[in-house]
Amino acid sequence: MKIAIISLGCPKNQVDADVFCHALLKDGHQTVAEPAEADLIIVNTCGFIESAKSEAIENILDACAYKAQNPNLKVMVTGCLAERYKQQILAEMPEVDAVVGIGSNPAIPAIVRRLAGQSEHFESYGPKQDMPLGGARVISTPRHYAYLKIAEGCNNRCHYCAIPLIRGPLRSRPLEDCLAEARWLAGEGVKELILVAQDPTAYGEDIGKAGLVCQLLDELNGIEGLRWIRVLYAYPERITDDFIAAMARNAKVVPYLDLPIQHCDDAVLKAMNRRGGRAEIEDAIARLRAGIPGITLRTTLIAGFPGESEEQYAELCDFVKAVRFDRLGCFAYSAEENTVAATMDGQLDEEVKARRAEHIMALQADIMAEKQAEKVGQDIECICDGRDEETGDWLLRSKGDTPEIDGSVIAPPEGLLEPGQCYRVHITGSDTYDLYGTVEETL
Repeated sequence: MKIAIISLGCPKNQVDADVFCHALLKDGHQTVAEPAEADLIIVNTCGFIESAKSEAIENILDACAYKAQNPNLKVMVTGCLAERYKQQILAEMPEVDAVVGIGSNPAIPAIVRRLAGQSEHFESYGPKQDMPLGGARVISTPRHYAYLKIAEGCNNRCHYCAIPLIRGPLRSRPLEDCLAEARWLAGEGVKELILVAQDPTAYGEDIGKAGLVCQLLDELNGIEGLRWIRVLYAYPERITDDFIAAMARNAKVVPYLDLPIQHCDDAVLKAMNRRGGRAEIEDAIARLRAGIPGITLRTTLIAGFPGESEEQYAELCDFVKAVRFDRLGCFAYSAEENTVAATMDGQLDEEVKARRAEHIMALQADIMAEKQAEKVGQDIECICDGRDEETGDWLLRSKGDTPEIDGSVIAPPEGLLEPGQCYRVHITGSDTYDLYGTVEETL
C-alpha cells in the first residue's frame, strides 16, 4: 500500500511513528508525502491538552475527506488520542477505519494487512507496557539531527497532567540500547542528538539507578560523529550537582536546558502536586548558571490553574521578570478529563486564563528582545539547517536553539553552506526570536 503518515505533537510521538514506519516499509509498503496519493493515511495523534486534541481531530477529518476522491482509502488513528479516547473515536468519527492504541504499535503491519482486505472497522488496544521503547526506525527529521527517546511514561503524577494516564508509568530504556541507537544515528550522519523523555532527569529511577542520565551523557560524549548532544526537559528537584557536572564536563553536551517549572508560588505548586517549591526552583537555576556559564534556560508555565489568585499570578509575573529566562512558553490552564485538577474548586474563566497567559508572554517578549540584542557583535558557533524556501536565506541555529521550538540565526543567501555543518557566525542584528549574521568560517 501507499501510506501517508501524519505525526502530530511532541518529538517522542515522532520517534514512535519512525519505528512503525520502518516496520511498514519492511513489510513491503511505501510511504508517500501527499495524502491524496495514499491508499492508507495514518494520523499519529497527540492528546495532551485541548488544543492538541483539536488539532488531532482536525487532521483526522481532513484525512477522511480524501475518501471523497478515493472511496477505497483507509484511515487509521494512532498515538495518544487513540490511546486516551479509544472507542469514542469510532463512535464520533465513523469514517475512521482503524484505531490503534500505543500498546498495539508493534502490530500495526499486521493491522494494515488486515485493513487491506476488509471493510469493517478495526480496533486494537494492547497493554501500555507493550509500547516499544526503541527499535529499528527511519529518520524523519533532517539528516543532521535526530531525537533519541530514552524513556517512556512518567511517575510524577502532576495533578494537571494526563500523560501517566495515556502513557503509563516510567519505563527507562536500557543504557546499551540507547547507546546502540545513538551510534547508528551518528553513522547515518546525525550531528546533533536530542535526548527526549517525559522527564529525562528521572532516567533510571524505575530500575533503581537514579542519576543514570549522567552515565548516559558520559557514554554519548564518546561517540564519534556526534557534535552536539542536547537534553530536553529537566525537573528542578532532580537537577543534582552530579547532573550539572556531567553536562559541564562533556564538551558535546550543549549548555541548554528546558525546565518545565509551571509556576513559582508554593501553594500553587503544592496544588499541582509538584515536588519542591520556589526555593528549590531558584536554587536549581542558580546552580545551573554557576556551574555552566552561559547556559540557555527555557521554561514552561501554566497560567490560570484552579484557585490561582490575582496575587499568586502577580507573583508569577514578578518571578518571570526577576529570573529572566532565555526562552519561555506560557499556556492557559487546560482542564483535562480524569485528572485531579479538573475536579478542583476554583476553576477560572477561559478569558481570565487566556489574558494571564498572554500577559506573561508579552513580559517575556521584552526580556527575550533584550537578551537577543546583547548577542549583537558576538561570534557564535551555529549548525546549518538549510535554506528558507521563500527567501533563500540560510537558516542556522546556535547551541541555545532547539529545532522547531526556538529561533534561528539567519544569514544572507550568498555562498554555499552544508546542512549539518557548523560555522562561526558574526551576529549583526536581532529581533525577539531570531538573530541575524554573516558566516565567517567553517568549524
